[in-house]
Amino acid sequence: MHYVFDIDGTLTPSRGKMDKEFSNWFEHFATHDAVYLVTGSDRDKTIEQVGNQIYNLSARVYNCSGNDVYQQDQSVYRTDWKLPPEALKWLKITLINSPFSLRTGNHIEERPGCANFSIVGRNCTLGERKMYVKYDELNKEREDIARQFNYVFGPSSLGLRAVIGGETGLDIFPIGCDKSQIIKDFPNEEIIFFGDKMERDGNDYPLAHVNKGTNHHVKDWKHTWDILKEYA
Repeated sequence: MHYVFDIDGTLTPSRGKMDKEFSNWFEHFATHDAVYLVTGSDRDKTIEQVGNQIYNLSARVYNCSGNDVYQQDQSVYRTDWKLPPEALKWLKITLINSPFSLRTGNHIEERPGCANFSIVGRNCTLGERKMYVKYDELNKEREDIARQFNYVFGPSSLGLRAVIGGETGLDIFPIGCDKSQIIKDFPNEEIIFFGDKMERDGNDYPLAHVNKGTNHHVKDWKHTWDILKEYA
């Protein structure tokens, strides 16, 4: 059996570290079962969230939605795709035009094979993050931005796609270079996948959609732990 986990909102609070008690339990789980991690975050951020022990206990870690892959400290695969200038310009204009006025910096973060876009910015404090989450829940800004971006830069244009990731951001990548691409590493094998963004516009949806095994759409890391106890 292969267990595949998103990180933000699935193993950890969004942008946060794993709960210590859950981390200790999960380390034991990962020594007996095949665990894989798939996240929109880069390698450094992933290690910051789950720790070196769990990172290295994982059979494979798919950073940047599978565009930067590691097996312990060995690089397996990395793509060199960069955000096209037209899309970068569009995002900068969208940032300027957003009615949400607070800006904290690091709004467009380029990663191997993908990019993350955040109106409030990835430098926001927990309190500022909560402000944007509340605003976005009410106004569905990220859904609107993703829909507009995909209309402008989708299959008939640059072949890009934007999906909701985490609590404040959008993940952007070439079509097909999302979390679904990791399925090729599991030919005819059953995957049990845990993620918190499996709705159609979420960044866990592409993998959940192609997975012929079991998908667990979780509310948070506590929900993940409750389900995992049934497998342990």
